[in-house]
Amino acid sequence: MNTKTFLIPALFCLALQAQAQVTVEQAWARATVAQQKAGGAFLRLKSVQDSRLVEVRAALAGHVEMHEMAMVGDTMKMREVEAVDLPAGQWVEFKPGGYHLMLMDLKRPIQAGEKLPLTLVIEGRDKKRRTVEVQAEARGLGQ
Repeated sequence: MNTKTFLIPALFCLALQAQAQVTVEQAWARATVAQQKAGGAFLRLKSVQDSRLVEVRAALAGHVEMHEMAMVGDTMKMREVEAVDLPAGQWVEFKPGGYHLMLMDLKRPIQAGEKLPLTLVIEGRDKKRRTVEVQAEARGLGQ
C-alpha cells in the first residue's frame, strides 16, 4: 500500500473531526430598520468537549457582544458576559430572553432573507482557540 494513499484520507478525516467539535443549529438574526445601530443574533451550540464561546465576529458589525437576560426579582435584566460555557454534549441556546448576541455599530441595516456571516471563537480546555463559520439567516419581526 502506498503511504500517500493512506495518509491523505487520514489527514482529511482528522481535519473533519476537528471541525465537527461544535455543532451549530438554527442560526438567525433579527432584520433591522434604517438608522438602527444594533441587532440581535441567535443560535444553538453543542460541543463534543467542555469548551467556551469566547468571541463572536461579524463583518457587518463594529463588534459583537454576548449578553444574558435573566429575571432579578420582578425585573428582567440584561448584562454582557465575557464567555459562555459549552458543557460537553449539551445544547446551549442563544434565544430571545436568554443568552443572545448583540451586533453593535451596524454598518448598514440587516435585510430580511439575507445570510449574515458570523465567526464563532471557541476555546477548549486546552486553551486552544478554534473558529467556526456560521451563516445566520435574517428574519423579519413577525417570522
